[in-house]
Amino acid sequence: MIEDIKKTLWATADKLRANMDAAEYKHIVLGLIFVKYISDTFQTRRAELLGKFTDSSDDYYLENADDPELIDAELEDRDYYKEANVFWVPEAARWESLRALAKQADIGKRIDDALALIESENPKLKGILDKRYARVQLPDGKLGELVDLVSQIGFGESADTAKNHARDLLGQVYEYFLGQFASAEGKRGGQFYTPASIVKTLVAVLAPHHGQVYDPCCGSGGMFVQSERFIEAHGGKLGDVSIYGQEANPTTWRLAAMNLAIRGIDFNLGKEPADSFVRDQHPDLRADFVLANPPFNISDWWHGSLEGDPRWLYGTPPLSNANYAWLQHILHHLKPNGRGGIVLANGSMSSSQNSEGDIRRAMVDADKVEVMIALPGQLFFNTQIPACLWFLVKEKRTRLGEVLFIDARKLGSMISRVQCEFTDAVIDRIANTVAAWRGDSTIGEAYADIAGFCRSVSLAEIAEHGHVLTPGRYVGAEAVEDDDEAFADKMQKLTEKLGEQMAKGAELDQLIRQKLGGLGYTF
Repeated sequence: MIEDIKKTLWATADKLRANMDAAEYKHIVLGLIFVKYISDTFQTRRAELLGKFTDSSDDYYLENADDPELIDAELEDRDYYKEANVFWVPEAARWESLRALAKQADIGKRIDDALALIESENPKLKGILDKRYARVQLPDGKLGELVDLVSQIGFGESADTAKNHARDLLGQVYEYFLGQFASAEGKRGGQFYTPASIVKTLVAVLAPHHGQVYDPCCGSGGMFVQSERFIEAHGGKLGDVSIYGQEANPTTWRLAAMNLAIRGIDFNLGKEPADSFVRDQHPDLRADFVLANPPFNISDWWHGSLEGDPRWLYGTPPLSNANYAWLQHILHHLKPNGRGGIVLANGSMSSSQNSEGDIRRAMVDADKVEVMIALPGQLFFNTQIPACLWFLVKEKRTRLGEVLFIDARKLGSMISRVQCEFTDAVIDRIANTVAAWRGDSTIGEAYADIAGFCRSVSLAEIAEHGHVLTPGRYVGAEAVEDDDEAFADKMQKLTEKLGEQMAKGAELDQLIRQKLGGLGYTF
């Protein structure tokens, strides 16, 4: 069912997109899906309350349940919705009201007005709903068609399990659209969407069960959503973590807020969209976990006010590249026992230009680098630049003076001609390897180096290699089974095989020439 919904929605939405840029159309579609969801969940809660008010065995039973005016008044009590973590939706903003007006020429303005009403009734949504529908550049009638299309998604169910299912359904639709738009947008798409398998890997290695989770360039909030899933999958409660994020792009900032709001995740994305370096929205935050996928190698990040910033504990980052600014920003925001994971371009592991080598050496010597993971190519929508994962610690508790290197470049699985991902089995293998290396007794087996895959390396050896952190330099070559066959014998067999193939190729070539000659072709 979910696959049919996703594919139908995307096919129709893509058709309706006409000449609109995917970057704008993304927000049009996802904004409507958001409104449909909160309206459906509101109506579901309303129907649930109606049943409770008239059920004499229920705690919510009303003595005068046969009085329509009393029932209507009770159904308008916002506290009933708030206690169930359901957004209050004013009548004029409810989906059926909008759908009834979908063919009107001013439907765009009516949607904007509905969003303003929803914001005014729900402080948590203040300023995050993107009111752009009145000025959207779609051919006449197309916005109404899109409203009809979104109406096909049904999120309204009553039981708690069904409610969770509805939320998960919306989450899947949201993620599917984010992924499809990232692919459609190409380079720009990756600015707001991190492939799910990369997010899963970061989360699995960091294991954010509790405390404060922070993403300084949170995009659409994918790191937080995956953290939520990890917590639930491991028997924890979402309330055990506090979510903090920051995002510079205003429309993506709103998208993240909506993405978290639909899941009932409490969050703090700062008072406004802003640059994490120049206008840090959480300057005093010291988090238990930091996850980030910043844009690679950005060169226009520097501002004069950053000179002498206390975050540059290991050296001032070069003005031409923000990679080492992100690394130090993350370290700055960690608690003493905190851990951080970040996706960066491969060049960050070995560059010695413009002080980067000096900063890396200082970080390594201070024992702040815990794990380095090399990734396969073709993981990202927006770039073919090879990437890696850095895992940092504020203060190491185990494995002092060592760094774990993992080479996962050959572990990706192609899911399309141009796209690669990690399977869950690969992610588990990586996460379990790191956990065993840290000394986690629940893994069931002790850590051991595996040639070609992982190796624990001392800081002294890293220093001998000029503080280069490329895993391939340390893990060695993968072990190959010895079949006891002498090289000379293998070479002879391969030569004979090659001769047979060449002879066969000559025969086929001659046959083709004969056939073509019969058709009048000459050579």
